[in-house]
Amino acid sequence: MSDRQILQAMSGLMAGMFVSILAGTVVANALPRIIADLGASQSSYTWVVTAELLAMTATVPLWGKLADLYNQKLLLQISLGLFVVGSLLAGFSHDVSLLIFSRVAQGIGAGGLTALAQVVMAAVIPPRRLGKYAGMFGAVFAVGTVAGPLIGGVLVDTSWLGWRWCFFIGVPFALLAIVLLQRTLKLPTVRREAKIDYLGAFLIVAGVSALLIWVSLAGNSFDWASWQTAALTGGGLVLLVAAVFVESRVPEPIIPLGIFRNRTVTLTTVASLFVGLAMFGGTVFLSQYFQISLGKSPTVAGLMSLPMIMGLLVSSTVAGQLISRTGRWKAYLVAGGILMTAGLGLLSTIGADTHFGLLSLYMAVMGVGVGMLMQNLVLAAQNDVAATELGAATSVLSFFRSLGGTIGTSVLGAILASRVATEMSKGLQEAGIPAGGGAAGHGAVPDMTTLPAPIREIVEHAYGTATGELFLVATPFALLAVLAVLFVKEKPLKTTSGMERLAEESGAAGRAEDDAAAPLPTGTPAAPAEKA
Repeated sequence: MSDRQILQAMSGLMAGMFVSILAGTVVANALPRIIADLGASQSSYTWVVTAELLAMTATVPLWGKLADLYNQKLLLQISLGLFVVGSLLAGFSHDVSLLIFSRVAQGIGAGGLTALAQVVMAAVIPPRRLGKYAGMFGAVFAVGTVAGPLIGGVLVDTSWLGWRWCFFIGVPFALLAIVLLQRTLKLPTVRREAKIDYLGAFLIVAGVSALLIWVSLAGNSFDWASWQTAALTGGGLVLLVAAVFVESRVPEPIIPLGIFRNRTVTLTTVASLFVGLAMFGGTVFLSQYFQISLGKSPTVAGLMSLPMIMGLLVSSTVAGQLISRTGRWKAYLVAGGILMTAGLGLLSTIGADTHFGLLSLYMAVMGVGVGMLMQNLVLAAQNDVAATELGAATSVLSFFRSLGGTIGTSVLGAILASRVATEMSKGLQEAGIPAGGGAAGHGAVPDMTTLPAPIREIVEHAYGTATGELFLVATPFALLAVLAVLFVKEKPLKTTSGMERLAEESGAAGRAEDDAAAPLPTGTPAAPAEKA
């Protein structure tokens, strides 16, 4: 494909990726209003947040396997269609049960987009040229991640729009992506006999869901040390052990365990898990810090994240161009990991009185690091696997990054709640105010507009201190990602696309079979039998 054809095809993929990212981020600042309008509880609030992420994380490996078996363009359009249906259901929801169900549909569609977009990129673009296009996708990821809360805040603050448009706004992008993909993306349909491992798929989804439900609800709906924890963790581990047993014996496993024999895949998977833990686990609470500790509106809170998005956008684009030009990529992975670790370490020093200039610098450092690291981990793995395993390898990295983000968000959220409660109790005691004197109780997020000035200062200080400590907890995970990246062996980037490599591998396999089946020429001695 020419550069022009690739850019045309990428336009549909980028629109699809933007939609999937927007689905998870646009409701961040709108959820308090949504839950209040629907008359739902705090536990429902948690489920609206986690339902989409659970469905996306659990189904990414399934989409990746389907990409290795069926037409990837059709699968992309199906996932976008699921997203449209889920978004419309969510926008028209009049009770929280329908909203949660619609978020599951959105999550399944987003899982397909997360896995398939990068698989299709690898199919049509050689790894040597993939860097600059991966940089564009990194920029789209940055815009969707950080602009989502800003868009959501503006929609909620605009009286003639309201929170329902947080769901409707993604529908035009999804429909546009379907049309663009149909017109610009040309992928051959590889027809081959395939057996889908339904039992393995069920065990993987059930096991992962049990563990994700545990980390999402533990510390909020029940204690970390409780019978619910024992049941969910024990059941989840048993299901995953059974999944490994099944996957090691079926001809078409959902996750081919053999790919973990590849050192590059294993190390980039470990790094992706820690990137998810560090990045998502730390940054998801920045919006709350801006609004509660710094007293900003939802719209202003979204704008305050711009230094991070700009750092991510610039670094992912520049690093991608340089990788495509030079063919060298490991230095950017290492530098990105170091900068992400440094940014998280700097953010651990913030508090309620941190100047926005310093805060912007810290966020920009972290954004630059993430931009150099995240997309290029996928590039390194895709470059080192067979074309028949591109879907599996890509989905495994996406799966573990989402898994890390879910675990990090849940665990760090529990730490935040505990630290806020401790700091507020300490502040109230020092001020001589009885506990519960107008401040948030029972783990609820306080309404800052209703608090008297002395208590508001205590709450602002508590959230500022607790948020800084969250980044301190997240920093060692980023350092572990750096260590994993250091051991990745740099290999030259291939100059053929995934489709070309698949054709070569299929042709080589066919020639080998023909050679094995061909009769020996007359007079040629047979090869001696191997000894047992």
